Amino acid sequence: MRIISGLYKSRKIIPPKKLPVRPTTDMAKESLFNIINNSYYFDEVTVLDLFAGTGNISYEFASRGTENITCVDRDFGCIKFINQTAESFDMSIKTIKSDVFKFLEKTSAKNDIIFADPPYDLEIELFYKIPELVFSNNLLHTGGVLIIEHSKHSDLTRALHYRNSKSYGGSVFSFFNENAS
Repeated sequence: MRIISGLYKSRKIIPPKKLPVRPTTDMAKESLFNIINNSYYFDEVTVLDLFAGTGNISYEFASRGTENITCVDRDFGCIKFINQTAESFDMSIKTIKSDVFKFLEKTSAKNDIIFADPPYDLEIELFYKIPELVFSNNLLHTGGVLIIEHSKHSDLTRALHYRNSKSYGGSVFSFFNENAS
């Protein structure tokens, strides 16, 4: 896993093998950030990284200048690894050890970009619960976006506020916003 662009471009990050993760591939991550780059200034956005795992997506945002990043994961090993990596790169990434669904039910913090990368084998009803909680709790700033990474075998087109999807190999990024119906 490597950082694609920004201050820490080409830096490799090697997570412990024991972490229960499936990091976003470099190819898919590069494509995702090309899309985000067309709509946002990285140094002006707030980011919430759900099911953060290794922190792969958060490091990419931080490398590109984002300073307000929060990672949520329920695995202590993942949170510990993100904290250690962020500290070693001097990145201001806040971590919260929590079940994502409980966190979304309780938080009131708004963000510009919410990225969720749940396990691909998560029940489809739980995938649909993510946008439901984000939008019912008004967790995005005006013009904000929710991005859910999932397997090509999961169909999120009927989820609340679905806008569109982009596929990269076996991975799909589905985009949601307030204006989508």
